[in-house]
Amino acid sequence: MKLSTRAQQISPSATLQAAAMARKLKASGRDVISLTVGEPDFFTPKNIQEKAIESIRDGSASFYTPTDGLPALKKAVQEYFHTSYHLNYELKEIMINPGAKFGLYAAFMALLNTGDEVLIPTPYWVSYSEQVKLADGVPIFVEPFDQKSCKVTPADLEKYRTDKTKVLLMNSPANPTGMIYTKEELTALADYCLAHDLFVVTDDIYSQLVYHGAEFASMVNMRPAMKENTLVITGVSKTYAMTGWRIGFAAGPVKLIHAMSEIQSHSTSNPAAVSQYAAIEALNGSQKEAEKMQETFSKRLDAAYDLVVVLPGFSLVKPQGAFYLFPDVTEAMEKLGYTDVEKFVADILEETGVALVAGTGFGSNRHLRLSYAVSQEAFAKAIGLILEFLTLKK
Repeated sequence: MKLSTRAQQISPSATLQAAAMARKLKASGRDVISLTVGEPDFFTPKNIQEKAIESIRDGSASFYTPTDGLPALKKAVQEYFHTSYHLNYELKEIMINPGAKFGLYAAFMALLNTGDEVLIPTPYWVSYSEQVKLADGVPIFVEPFDQKSCKVTPADLEKYRTDKTKVLLMNSPANPTGMIYTKEELTALADYCLAHDLFVVTDDIYSQLVYHGAEFASMVNMRPAMKENTLVITGVSKTYAMTGWRIGFAAGPVKLIHAMSEIQSHSTSNPAAVSQYAAIEALNGSQKEAEKMQETFSKRLDAAYDLVVVLPGFSLVKPQGAFYLFPDVTEAMEKLGYTDVEKFVADILEETGVALVAGTGFGSNRHLRLSYAVSQEAFAKAIGLILEFLTLKK
């Protein structure tokens, strides 16, 4: 059997690989603290669980739903965009996906022809480039001039734009950096995209996880014309601790939403019915638990940053959103004789039992990613072990 070229060119997920290595080591009997996977460590709130159970018991969850999602969930999403984005989307401009990740995949499949280029600011979430390649597109990685902010400008985009460039992919708050673009920064990017006929796909999955007075803003809001020039992808997984439920949603131009729905109909059919009923409650029900989780992440950010920023050879700008730290570890590696961040991370795991994600999967050989979506006690213990590694290795 010979696999397709498409299958052979896909790189494995760096985050899932790191998590798998941690599980393997743990299965062998080692104590492991994993700071790898990007998901809240909380259980889904009880009111959401109960609505899901209710839909199972009354039989509602037993059947297919419309491919693009339950009307009641689409209406909840419609209200979400009205409240959070101050935008009025018609129901035909909204669809429900089996996870925000599949929403992105369906978008690229609907937008790209062979050879079309997608501008992806670095560092970037590991699946962006692979999804573009699966759609026969070409990922173009845009290095920001300001390496500390990890945010691109129109001048950065202009260095990489060609006559084949079709899409700009945005993510704010960002994975892996946690950085947030300001309204002024996004307005400049929106003007550039409109001037050069670049469609925008914006991954806003961390939009509700912002801290210390930081304000979330989305490209779609920056100019009136951007509503027809932007696809917004988001979902319930991070805000409501529902990663396992696999519900995302997309809002954008009718023509694109229709095409994505057709792709979804022939690939996954509808998102799981029981998960959709749970998501209705997540959006329409009490927000108290979600607010508590957000407050907890805010406190964890402060504690995690204070611990990591003083590690010898670690350089870090404090993020404002998501739940990751992405320190530059160039100096630490140089002091210990490392030139490869993957080897650096692998040795930390082997010698300390702390699992991290190498920055290479995000487009950087200078960084590593730590998730603080764990208890403060576990995170502090992990950083203590890393400090021992750095000290004893000298």
